[in-house]
Amino acid sequence: MPVRLLVVADTHLPKRAKALPPEVLAELDACDGVVHAGDWVDLATLDLLEAHAPFVLACAGNNDGPELHRRLPEVARRELEGVRLAVVHETGPAAGREARMDARFPDLDVLVFGHSHIPWDSTTPTGLRLLNPGSPTDRRRQPHRTYGVLVLDAGRIGWTLHRLGG
Repeated sequence: MPVRLLVVADTHLPKRAKALPPEVLAELDACDGVVHAGDWVDLATLDLLEAHAPFVLACAGNNDGPELHRRLPEVARRELEGVRLAVVHETGPAAGREARMDARFPDLDVLVFGHSHIPWDSTTPTGLRLLNPGSPTDRRRQPHRTYGVLVLDAGRIGWTLHRLGG
């Protein structure tokens, strides 16, 4: 049975926005779980997602305080629908990312990451899918705020990046 996941990173609440966008909250209701790649900033967002999603697979980021770091690991892992999935906040510079992640995560099929606020979708030489959903609250140098939806189904991986208003 397919698993539909809301994928976000770098929410930076309440510094970059007061709340998650309505489109993200609507997607939350349609998903089987949430993946968050760190830089929450506030505990309220973690509590909100945990209260509304069947599960949250998440890590802490460099802008998260001690309490979020106590509740969340640096890397979180889970196998769903035959897909080995992990989430981490930071992967370093774009140059050389595929080789570094192949070496660091040889046992994964999908790695979700954040930090840059720049959407990313690539596949490494070993077949590891690297996904960054950007940020739904802080577009930085990007034309749009973004979030993703990841669908896992019997080993198959579907990815859709959604744009929010500029």
